[in-house]
Amino acid sequence: MFRKSNSVPWRKLKPLPESVKKLIDARSYANFATLMPDGSPHVTQTWVDHEGDIVIINTYEGSLKHRNAVGNPKVALDVCDPNAPYNTAVIRGRVRQVTFDGAEEHIDRMAKKYLGQDKYPMRRPGIRRVLIKIEPTHVVPPFREDSRWKPVEPK
Repeated sequence: MFRKSNSVPWRKLKPLPESVKKLIDARSYANFATLMPDGSPHVTQTWVDHEGDIVIINTYEGSLKHRNAVGNPKVALDVCDPNAPYNTAVIRGRVRQVTFDGAEEHIDRMAKKYLGQDKYPMRRPGIRRVLIKIEPTHVVPPFREDSRWKPVEPK
């Protein structure tokens, strides 16, 4: 028997296993899924981060990711091992917060991690960055941990 998705109560926050945190801390990309207003999925590849057990996506104000996350808090993502793309972590959850606070500083940290640059080079005047903070409700860790996963160290 199937239930309507809106009738299922929210699940409790699931902590991120260390293997998932290590994968996120490496230079790994995420495929981030949100729901369009008509209920169809929208998926984009994006940079990913975490603060403890909260997953963070940084985007710009008004992007489809941003609008969908505000419109429907149910999201999912996978985080792909850069050395073995079939080795992924899968996270389903809900948007806990969408905020401008700290987003500009955060995108600079992501630029350092992913591009090796101190400042995010693709800033556009008048476009504000926004953080999407996600509480995981279901987590599937990668099937194997890789010793090549190393956090990107600031230079």
